[in-house]
Amino acid sequence: MSALCDPPGAAPPGPPQNPTHGAHPPLSSQELAQEIKAFLSGVDPVHGNKLTIKEHARCAILLLRSLPPARSAVLDHLRNVFDEYVCTYLLELESSEGGLGARRAQGPNLDDVVQEIQNVLSEFVRMNPKAWAPVVSAWSIDLMGQLSSKYAGRHGVPHASSLNELLQLWMSCKATRTLMDIYTQCLSSMISTCPDACVDALLDTSVQHSPHFDWVVAHIGSSFPNTIISRVLSCGLKDFCVHGAAPVDLLFPTAADKRVPKIASVVGILGHLASRHSDSIKQELLRMFHESLGPVRDQQQKATVPFLLQLAVMSPMLLGTISSELVESLKPSVLSQLHQHFAALPREDLENMVSIVVHLICQTSAGAYRILQFLVNTAMPASVITTPGLAVHDSVREACDRIIQLLLLNLQKLVYNRGSASLGDAPPRAVPFLDELKGHVRELCVETLRLERKRFLWQHQLLGLLSVYCTPSCATDALFYLLTLARNQEELGLATQLYAVLSSCMSDLLPATVKKCVCQIHTGGLSEQHMVQLFHNLALIVQWEGEGPASMSAQLGAVLSLHLYDLGQLLLHRNPEVAEAASLLLSVCPLPRAIRPAHLLVIIRSAVHQFFLVLHRQCPTGISYSTRLLSRLSGASSAAMKAILQQLVEGALHPGNAELFGGLAEPPAGDDASLEGTRISLLDINRRFTTAVNFSGSVWSVFHAGVIGRGLKPPQPARRQEPEEIVHNVQNFLSLLLRCCRGGRYGAPEPLAHTAAVNPEAAKAVAVVLVENVCPDVTNSELGWPPEEHTRSTVERDIQICRRFRDNPLLFQLLRLVAAGPPALCYCSVLLRGLLATLMAHWEASRHSDTTSSPWHLHASCALVACMAEGSLLPPVLGNMHEIFHQLAPFEVHLLLLSVWDCMRDNSPLPQKFTFQADKGLFFRDFSRDCDVGKYLCVLHSVLHKNIDRLGLLSGRFQT
Repeated sequence: MSALCDPPGAAPPGPPQNPTHGAHPPLSSQELAQEIKAFLSGVDPVHGNKLTIKEHARCAILLLRSLPPARSAVLDHLRNVFDEYVCTYLLELESSEGGLGARRAQGPNLDDVVQEIQNVLSEFVRMNPKAWAPVVSAWSIDLMGQLSSKYAGRHGVPHASSLNELLQLWMSCKATRTLMDIYTQCLSSMISTCPDACVDALLDTSVQHSPHFDWVVAHIGSSFPNTIISRVLSCGLKDFCVHGAAPVDLLFPTAADKRVPKIASVVGILGHLASRHSDSIKQELLRMFHESLGPVRDQQQKATVPFLLQLAVMSPMLLGTISSELVESLKPSVLSQLHQHFAALPREDLENMVSIVVHLICQTSAGAYRILQFLVNTAMPASVITTPGLAVHDSVREACDRIIQLLLLNLQKLVYNRGSASLGDAPPRAVPFLDELKGHVRELCVETLRLERKRFLWQHQLLGLLSVYCTPSCATDALFYLLTLARNQEELGLATQLYAVLSSCMSDLLPATVKKCVCQIHTGGLSEQHMVQLFHNLALIVQWEGEGPASMSAQLGAVLSLHLYDLGQLLLHRNPEVAEAASLLLSVCPLPRAIRPAHLLVIIRSAVHQFFLVLHRQCPTGISYSTRLLSRLSGASSAAMKAILQQLVEGALHPGNAELFGGLAEPPAGDDASLEGTRISLLDINRRFTTAVNFSGSVWSVFHAGVIGRGLKPPQPARRQEPEEIVHNVQNFLSLLLRCCRGGRYGAPEPLAHTAAVNPEAAKAVAVVLVENVCPDVTNSELGWPPEEHTRSTVERDIQICRRFRDNPLLFQLLRLVAAGPPALCYCSVLLRGLLATLMAHWEASRHSDTTSSPWHLHASCALVACMAEGSLLPPVLGNMHEIFHQLAPFEVHLLLLSVWDCMRDNSPLPQKFTFQADKGLFFRDFSRDCDVGKYLCVLHSVLHKNIDRLGLLSGRFQT
């Protein structure tokens, strides 16, 4: 009988009144003695045979009903019944998998016995839950743990990691399902009174049999989520207080587990419940945290925060569940409470707590950027934050400052030690905090560029660590955003500082960054405003004087030159600010050593187009950038120089740009539209001409002053450019042409009359373009000067040439530029002949008394003779005659021009008549060797003699 009694001090509950509802009448003393003897010996006292497992189990059930002191022994014996059932169940599964069909393995069918056990225990718990529920729940939960561990290695039992399959297996077994139902009934009956007993048993079993016991935890937690979560945390906190845990141990969970054995089970249980009940877990953890900050009532309240930190250290899942919500709840009032809560702790413990917090932050992924914002704003509030009620205690601010510094130090160790660890076979250890922050590089750059006291230094250092950790993506992103968003030199300096830090360990950082910039520009990832800012910043860095060859400014220009074609396309951007900024950047970038001719030609065309656009807008900075860009491009090669000169001259003579330089604007489109309604018959017009019209010596042409019957053609609109603007435009254009003709060399702009000689090849290129645009129906082979009678057959062409010069005053300036590079003016022979012939015809037909009555023709005559003299096509004496034209009569000017014609006819303007002087680097023509200059001065001397009263003082200028 002593074996059936509980230990001393135990108070076994009695059986409930009438527990069987009359199914089993009370036993007599003799019958009870026989049952006890049978239970102890396992032999039938009447027949003497050994009891079967069913009979033995029913004997135990009978004693459980009738003899309360036998409770422990009976429950211990019933463990064998469930163990036998589970063993038989698993054997059946193995037999089925072995191909034996559904044949049952040898063993008794214990379904009815298991059902009887459940009925008895359920009845006891229902009738007296306070007495029976704790005992039965502890027995059932411990038995499930033992069975799970014992048969975990059997064939057919899924691995502990396959939780769903394991749960399905055990819940399909009647024995374990019955134990689960019994425990569930006990827990349900104790929820309102004292659930801690059931939860304690659950935790103890979980400690002993995890992970094979996890399926029980998952099922019970899903059935009673709120109760299990709150009670598991409560029991875990109690056990934490009993065993204690030094804060320094929290960083080493294995050591902490030995001192606090239940906390691992708490972590495991909450981990199983987190997939479906994360919100409930989060709310319970937050509730525990905030309640612990109130007035201290007991030891558990003081240990709550260390307990929560322990959970977070051991479970990254729980850390991620609560971290973001916890930070949101840390208002200034809560921070003050937290400060008061830990103010009394020793300094060493506080340092340990701070180290734990820093470690947890490094392991945090969800809400990492929000945590960083909270720390930075608390440690060093931004100057724009003026909302009342946000002030925190100085000690709190200092604590956050200390946490940030330790966080950066810890991250630095993790990042740089990670590189050495990656040399082995194991993959480098991840840093969850930085993994999350790599998606917030732009926000970090924006905050860094605010230059707010310590804030930007912390964030700039964090950008460097993040760039090293997530190389190369974060490094290029960080530099890209800093270069794009910086608005002044001080902010831009942060980009160069970051590059100086990263360039030592990243060789291709700058090329990758520039490539990203170009990709973002052409894929629409940047706004136009940011594009302008980016180009200005890049240009500013290129122009900085770098320290050593490794500086960013020394390398950026070379990298940008590789993307010259991509950047050159932006010169035609629809936004003039973008095009102007692109022109600035290209103007300071060095040219690559080799560039495809097709790409270079596209860039040249775009740059020339941009130059005329900024002239139209009267943008001084844009003009300066375009001038510098075209000058730099002209130095790339001889072909580039000729292409630029051609594009510039053609653009300047285009009707849309002519008004910039004082020429006639392009006729409006309405002029042709006004004639659309007029029915014009070419046959009727031609019939009005008679055969008396002489077409000999010329092509058949009809000249119209207008449409007959419609009046004269409408006059051209007045020039809209102011004289000062025209002079300024001409000066800018000619200055650019001179620089391009000199191969891009810079110098102070000088008047054309005092410029050094222009490159002959460049001057020839300008001359060829002039002829092609002014008189496209001739070739450059017509250099010889024909007799005067030849002009009768070229009247129309000569008038066209004269009209072009009259409509475009810039042509005379271009002729002077060509004349500055002898012998290039020879290739403009056809233009000189046509213009001279037209002027001679005008002065011969003029009936005015003086030349000032025809101001344009006077100016054209003077400019033509001076240009021919400067181009070494006329002897110096003849070249000076234009100085007296304004004091002569028209017929006298005609005679002088006729002498010029004769001189040119006898001494045709051919390049081979020029000799090269190596000492001066110029071509020179010796007229004393070519001809007798004196015979062409007779008319000039006669005119001087006739007007000796007015021209006597100038006679010395015309002596040979």
